[in-house]
Amino acid sequence: MWGFILLDHQTTLKSRVTLTGVGVHSGREVTAHFLPADADTGIVFHVPDRNGTVRELPALVSEVGATDLCTMLGDPAGQHIATVEHLMASLFGLGIDNLVVEIDGNEVPILDGSAEMFVEAFDRVGLETLAVKRRYIRVLKTVRIENGASWAEFRPYLGTRFEVEIDFESPAIGRQAFSSDMTAEVFRRDISRSRTFGFMKDVERLWAAGYALGSSLENSLVIGHDNRIINIGGLRYPNEFARHKTLDAMGDLALAGARFIGCFRSYRGGHRLNAAALRRLLSDRSAFEVVETTRRGGGRPLEISAVGTPVYAPWVI
Repeated sequence: MWGFILLDHQTTLKSRVTLTGVGVHSGREVTAHFLPADADTGIVFHVPDRNGTVRELPALVSEVGATDLCTMLGDPAGQHIATVEHLMASLFGLGIDNLVVEIDGNEVPILDGSAEMFVEAFDRVGLETLAVKRRYIRVLKTVRIENGASWAEFRPYLGTRFEVEIDFESPAIGRQAFSSDMTAEVFRRDISRSRTFGFMKDVERLWAAGYALGSSLENSLVIGHDNRIINIGGLRYPNEFARHKTLDAMGDLALAGARFIGCFRSYRGGHRLNAAALRRLLSDRSAFEVVETTRRGGGRPLEISAVGTPVYAPWVI
């Protein structure tokens, strides 16, 4: 199935939009302005340092500086932007290629812990189609990475598909999975509202260490000491935990610098494994090719053609 994400041309937002919220780790209020950008800009963060000097950080896996509690771009000890995964998943899911993010802190606001508010904001202003062709990374052979019992892989597939499985000892989560071809409709309906989650015992430890200072029941699914979900509203989906892991994977893989045509599969994955799998794919030039798509009239099928790529292309690492 070919979905909305396989578009012929690049996109951006039609107009500027702004969101304000707290950073889940810093607990500080942060405001992010999302500005339309020209074709081939990609996703770029404008991040200030303590003196107000702004640095441009492209949303690329080569810029990933840490993956411990979230996905962070830049230098953890210097200029950086943390917790980019939910925003990046929204851009991937909605098919937004070019955007400048001006932000007054070092963390993307967590909002309600999902991607829903990003989707609502971007849908409100709409997308503009640009005159430059979009390029895709097409997976040509299976590339796999393992870490103990955890693994992740890319496989050739005629579409963009995610198959994510998790397995927790906690009976509140257990073993669950989410699998689907990914389109904008699927993302909005099945993925965007899934929230980040954690255990109360871990949150208490993180608070004591000065992390997760903005975490609350307003932006996280929390599992209590009795292995029960303590949020009053309960789950938004029966397998919300697996769906959120899919959302995180989408955000991490969006750092390729181009969308992929293929299937991403993982078992007991996370930010670190997602980034490692993406690096493994992009480091093997026999595992992928860069292509453009063309839609023909008269009911003719979608055409895919390989294109030459310059050495400075974002997916060359």
